[in-house]
Amino acid sequence: MKKTIGFIGLGIMGKPMSLNLLKAGYQVSVNDLNTQTVEALKEAGAQFATPAEMGEHCDVVITMLPASHHVKQVVLGDHGILTNATPGTVIIDMSSISPVASVEIANEAAKRGVEMIDAPVSGGEPKAIDGTLAIMAGGKESVFESVKDVLESVGSDIVLVGDNGSGVTAKLANQIIVNLNIAAMSEALVLAAKAGIDVEKMYQAIRGGLAGSAVLDAKVPLILERNFVAGGRIDINLKDMTNVMETAHEIGVPLPLSSQLVEIFHALKVDGKAADDHGGIVQYYEKLANVEVRKV
Repeated sequence: MKKTIGFIGLGIMGKPMSLNLLKAGYQVSVNDLNTQTVEALKEAGAQFATPAEMGEHCDVVITMLPASHHVKQVVLGDHGILTNATPGTVIIDMSSISPVASVEIANEAAKRGVEMIDAPVSGGEPKAIDGTLAIMAGGKESVFESVKDVLESVGSDIVLVGDNGSGVTAKLANQIIVNLNIAAMSEALVLAAKAGIDVEKMYQAIRGGLAGSAVLDAKVPLILERNFVAGGRIDINLKDMTNVMETAHEIGVPLPLSSQLVEIFHALKVDGKAADDHGGIVQYYEKLANVEVRKV
């Protein structure tokens, strides 16, 4: 018999993920502050429920929220998931939060007999839509195996990294690689644009070599079209990179490049670019060099 699923957080990623769970045949209850999105999901076959109701009646409750304090609120807060939670319920937090917060939430859930898997994702909106997200999970192996069918409805590359907190730690490492890759790419694009060469042709020339990457192929075409509609917002990535630095400092890992990127994100936020896609990092370098990267 199919599990009953609760899904809290219907943003850029959560909405298509919920739709994929419905397509997979799960009974899905949803919750979000955006009532229009909730209505859209209800029209697709979902029903509305509060976090407390999900904890009481759902086999699995998924959270996909912006930051640690949001997850704490819906899990641990008044009228949260744990209010009337049924022992054996599994919380899958697919948000990108700090490992410290994630382990704290898992420990509190365990006191109520509720299991938790931290399972942040990578791949952005396109892979959320087509159900091929990369998922890095942390938690007990037996619990992970019990909900793997749910994860397989929204992702294709699914790896249990280790115990609770391991998934979100892997996501921090992922965010370093992705965002610094975008920053390095942006420096190169601005250099080429300022030199006056055809940036699109340069991209075609280098994409098959060692400089080629999924990031390059995902972001360069959008930058050339000046399309900064968010798949991964700058302010959300600023939050992630801030978590990176806090975690690194706690365990004694200097991250000089990541620290510089945090300041670049802050500069973009001050410049009114917080809601842009993180491909918009290029705009920071464009402003320094007084040039714009676009199609000829």
